[in-house]
Amino acid sequence: MRFYFIIRESLQSAYRTVILNKMRTFLSLLGVTIGIFSIVSVFTVLDSMEANMRESMASFGNDVMVIEKFPWAPESGTEYAWWDYLNRPVTTLREYDELKTRMENVHSACFIAILQTNVEYLDNKAENIMVWGSSEEFETIRSFDLQSGRFLSTYDINSGRNNCVIGHDLAEELFQGVNPLGRTIRFKNKKTNIIGVFKKEGKSLFGGGSVDEVVVVPIGYLATATDLKSDNSSPQIWVKPVQGLSADEFKQELRQTMRSIRRLSPRSKDNFAINETSMMSGMIDQIFTMVNLAGWFIGIFAVLVGAFGIANIMFVSVKERTNVIGIQKALGAKNYYIILEVLYESVLLSVIGGMLGLIMIYIGTFIARANDFNIFLSSGNIIFGLLFSSAVGLVAGLMPAVSAARLDPVKAIASTF
Repeated sequence: MRFYFIIRESLQSAYRTVILNKMRTFLSLLGVTIGIFSIVSVFTVLDSMEANMRESMASFGNDVMVIEKFPWAPESGTEYAWWDYLNRPVTTLREYDELKTRMENVHSACFIAILQTNVEYLDNKAENIMVWGSSEEFETIRSFDLQSGRFLSTYDINSGRNNCVIGHDLAEELFQGVNPLGRTIRFKNKKTNIIGVFKKEGKSLFGGGSVDEVVVVPIGYLATATDLKSDNSSPQIWVKPVQGLSADEFKQELRQTMRSIRRLSPRSKDNFAINETSMMSGMIDQIFTMVNLAGWFIGIFAVLVGAFGIANIMFVSVKERTNVIGIQKALGAKNYYIILEVLYESVLLSVIGGMLGLIMIYIGTFIARANDFNIFLSSGNIIFGLLFSSAVGLVAGLMPAVSAARLDPVKAIASTF
């Protein structure tokens, strides 16, 4: 009953504070609201970015290795020698064919080349679209779902037919609600027939890219529009090992096979890079560890502003209620009762500010999704926001609560404010 009485009195006191001092309370709550909004929104965006990156990586799998001209990161303890990598030859279809022939531990391999160009349908044009030229086994390495139609068949790829599969967003941009299947689009004065449409994936933050705005054609057909031996086409070989083989063992075998294909002498350096999708996990962990630390610094400074605001309003509230506190102590109220009453009011005001901040973030996630960014407010961040705002209220109200408990009952009753 005693705690119920404290809670009831604190609620009434908080209500009076809000009603009688609207501007002061608004400014105090605004500080907490902005603080919680800042720190939780930072973590919400970071969590969403990390989840999107890991989801993008999952579409390739952690065991895929990409052979290409440039490494994704410098070797440990060395700088990124781009001037050296620039002189390397690009990977070729011949190397892809020999690699498949020579290696026994390959589960699947795919040759990919990319052309960035404009894509047209009648009078509609989409600019800077990625056209991916693919060999066989694309769908065994890069997972995806189709919204309609079918993917390129072995016959389509081997014969270099002018068929293609396009992304969901590209289909909407070019056809604006019209069924794209069976229709013809153009790029680089080449015509290709649409046989399938990818299901929407959302924007990707991983280097492999989303399929929402791409055109996938047979590699032989892309070769009629661009030089596959040029840097402009960014040729790559995607390789997936058989199950049970360690990444290090497979990478070493892959390296030796590529050196043999390129006839490099024992003393010659590798003139190719073998990039592992698994290395992205470590890079993501390092990146987000640092960014999370930065987020903490930003958020804590923002929350400090709100904490000072809450402390200020509680000092003023205690000052205004000095007579009441004196009467309470004269009637036998213990110090802990006064402390709990002030702390409860402080935490309540802080939590209200925190809830307003979370509501703002929740609204922001809908705005972000409307602009095709997959940002979500997780239950963990909601709980964190409420607990953190409670802690802010507790810390901010501690000094005013202690000062209220130390008031002399006689002086407090006689005081006038």
